Amino acid sequence: MQFGIFTVGDITTDPTTGRTPTEHERIKAMVTIARKVEEVGLDVFATGEHHNPPFVPSSPTTLLGYIAAQTERIVLSTATTLITTNDPVKIAEDYAMLQHLAEGRVDLMLGRGNTGPVYPWFGQDIRQGIPLALEHYALLRRLWREDSVDWSGQFRTPLQGFQSTPRPLDGVPPFVWHGSIRTPEIAEQAAFYGDGLFSNHIFWPASHTAKMVGYYRQRFEHYGHGTAAQAIVGLGGQVFMRKNSQDAVNEFRPYFNNAPVYGHGPSLEEFTEQTPLTVGSPQEIIDRTLGFRDYVGDYQRQLWLMDHAGLPLKVVLEQLDLLGEEVVPVLRAEFAKMRPATVPDAPTHASLTAAAEAQAIAETVLKSSPAGAPGLAASNPKGA
Repeated sequence: MQFGIFTVGDITTDPTTGRTPTEHERIKAMVTIARKVEEVGLDVFATGEHHNPPFVPSSPTTLLGYIAAQTERIVLSTATTLITTNDPVKIAEDYAMLQHLAEGRVDLMLGRGNTGPVYPWFGQDIRQGIPLALEHYALLRRLWREDSVDWSGQFRTPLQGFQSTPRPLDGVPPFVWHGSIRTPEIAEQAAFYGDGLFSNHIFWPASHTAKMVGYYRQRFEHYGHGTAAQAIVGLGGQVFMRKNSQDAVNEFRPYFNNAPVYGHGPSLEEFTEQTPLTVGSPQEIIDRTLGFRDYVGDYQRQLWLMDHAGLPLKVVLEQLDLLGEEVVPVLRAEFAKMRPATVPDAPTHASLTAAAEAQAIAETVLKSSPAGAPGLAASNPKGA
């Protein structure tokens, strides 16, 4: 199971000091956080994509490419890449390039975003959001898997004999997670292709998330990619912790009360009861996170939002120390003990490459089998 951090790159005033970081400070802080993610032993750093204030990560591949040069182990991902307003040709080429530079340590999460005006900014119609997501991703898959693509569709000019460059590293495209909070069509899309579903349920009750993930698992099995329990699921979450639970609550409360995404609505206590937000001691974080399994089943990736609400960088780095030293080692052990052997790990470039090589060998053996011989397919009908 993978554990990591995602950032939305917001610029929010610290309510305890009144200070607002500059864009430059915020961008550099995200790089520092990514390096810290690797230092404390986490697995994934993911950045959002936004094109409007108060957010700064408008170019995920630039940020992740810079981070790739300063890290060696962590997976670099997005949260999310806008499949609706980005040209799939540009996505195919940008992320294949990043994949090469990062030696395969790249996957991406695709989503429709949460800012309606982004559609006309990039020449699209928000009323076509779901058809855009479906058509653009169908083309993206072909661009990564076919050397020459002939294509025509509704939302961009046709392609004739087009080859995106560079080709994916080792001929294996980055793994794709489809980010969906409330849209069954996107869960259906993830299931149809056998991709991952990332449910960033930071503002939603467990009952809603359970229904969305359950639907995706059912459809994943329906399309023949494995059992429902073998579907690839990721979850979002947000935490704030101190050694002492009450210290965590007292310190985080002014940030919660004033943050644009939290404040002026339910109280901190109400919000933590109704959503995955957890504020307390490391043990409380452990217990709450282990509880996610009760309503989504065994899953493969847990990402937390920690650099938000105006929290200063120093505090975020302290949070990451606690996460790496006291929380994640326990979660790794406990989730591993509970997970059946039939449930797959999170996909990586290495595992996807090995699977592609095994499939190529199997196909070669099948083609070379004498006519009339049962061959590999007959002796092993499920490809196990």
